[in-house]
Amino acid sequence: MALIALAADKGSPGVTTAAVALAAVWPRRVLLAETDPAGGDLVYRSAAAHGGPLNPNTGMLSIAATARRGLVPDQLWDHVQPLSGGLEVLVGLGNAEQAAGLAGLWPTLGRAFAQLADSPHAPADVIADCGRISGDTPAVEMFSQAALVLLISRTEPEAIARVRDRAAALSAKLHGGARGAAALGTPLIGVVLITDPSDSAKVVHQVNDMLVASQTGARVVGTVADDPAGADQLAGRKRGRLDKSLLIRSARKVTSDLYQQFGAAWAVPAAGGPDGRPTAGAGR
Repeated sequence: MALIALAADKGSPGVTTAAVALAAVWPRRVLLAETDPAGGDLVYRSAAAHGGPLNPNTGMLSIAATARRGLVPDQLWDHVQPLSGGLEVLVGLGNAEQAAGLAGLWPTLGRAFAQLADSPHAPADVIADCGRISGDTPAVEMFSQAALVLLISRTEPEAIARVRDRAAALSAKLHGGARGAAALGTPLIGVVLITDPSDSAKVVHQVNDMLVASQTGARVVGTVADDPAGADQLAGRKRGRLDKSLLIRSARKVTSDLYQQFGAAWAVPAAGGPDGRPTAGAGR
């Protein structure tokens, strides 16, 4: 199974941009799910494969009725829409009020996402954009099914302090208490920093030292470039060679490192196009 959940503690560190960038360069077929209970962003920033807008009613909103009757992982594909670059997405809720329709269904969704990799018909990993989380955010109920929870953070001191505290709280919730770096529980809690590539190595070292000293059970697993121009290209707001952008190049490095460390545990045959190759996404 390979459900990878992305989230942030506070502010706007770029969870959706990071999720789209990682999904766009994911080495196997992947489904990008907008699971932020506050509502999704892709209907406002991305075009559908047919050139028009995405349908806001097909995605998390439409899956709510299905999930109440039980959810087989392959049923997820009935609610998926392709973006113009080919990336397959489960469009998020329109607003926070609609989250009431998913009350009690988050564990069911988490299991379906995690089990999709084992589908005999259309296996895929799932990258879930969970947005900002707190102790009572319902999307956290999916995390126990995840292979990896990635906390997205910028590098200002207050942001780093918040991601440290959030990692510790998640470790207590998911693992039964704070754990040192030598005794990581499952799912692994990782941190992805949004940073200037020129000083990323120094920042990673400093943040890792702090996470270990605080016994959060988390560690930095990679950095994504703070690249506004690349983010605009990814969202279709600006033209340019997206595959050459700092954003996509850094996202490739993160996915490569993740697969080097965990790929054996996630190894299932990929499926996508008629030739069996993964479905293409932006930047591939």
